[in-house]
Amino acid sequence: QVQLVESGGGLVQAGGSLRLSCAASGLTFSYYVMGWFRQAPGKEREFVAGIGENGRFTTSAGSVKGRFTISRDNGKNTVSLQMNSLKPDDTAVYYCAAAQGYTIPPSRDNNYDYWGQGTQVTVSS
Repeated sequence: QVQLVESGGGLVQAGGSLRLSCAASGLTFSYYVMGWFRQAPGKEREFVAGIGENGRFTTSAGSVKGRFTISRDNGKNTVSLQMNSLKPDDTAVYYCAAAQGYTIPPSRDNNYDYWGQGTQVTVSS
């Protein structure tokens, strides 16, 4: 049974930082590209960042480029999202997701096979 469990969310002031982590189990982690998505109230879920199977390739949405960094540790089956210079617009539930069969992490959520339950990030102004 595949499980993705996010942690690290919380309340932070604008300009602050948070680090999200996602622990994976029940799958051969190194065979999957990983992505982070977020969904704000009343909005569609959107791609935030993705990372290739071996961690050498990363991609991110324009809205977070230069502020968020995705990384992974295949030895620990974890993927992380370091979020700096947070803005109120970053407030959302953040999800990690796993996709198999891709070289480049896809940005469409329907390409992902497994999802975590999400972790809330709230940025106050």
